[in-house]
Amino acid sequence: MNRIRKGDEVIVTTGRSKGQKGHVLRVLEDRLLVENVNMIKKHTRPDPNRGTQGGIIEREAPIHVSNVALLNPVTGKADRVGFKTLDDGRKVRIFRSNGEAVDL
Repeated sequence: MNRIRKGDEVIVTTGRSKGQKGHVLRVLEDRLLVENVNMIKKHTRPDPNRGTQGGIIEREAPIHVSNVALLNPVTGKADRVGFKTLDDGRKVRIFRSNGEAVDL
């Protein structure tokens, strides 16, 4: 079970995008694509066969999972994630600071 999943709101803890918040768009092996974080400019060549126009495209680059932390909506700060097994046998993610469940 992953600590950070698609759709979670995260905050960047290190790097040039430090302090930026965004939602996880996609989870790769050990990297994440976060909305409007770690933006790069990609120079593309026009391809008349596919009908694509050339130019400079700005898009998100993957960021390592160790450089982000889950955002706790109660405190508004970055928080660590732990796991807890409920009485009915379900395994849920919890915030380490206050013990509240991340997903209900």
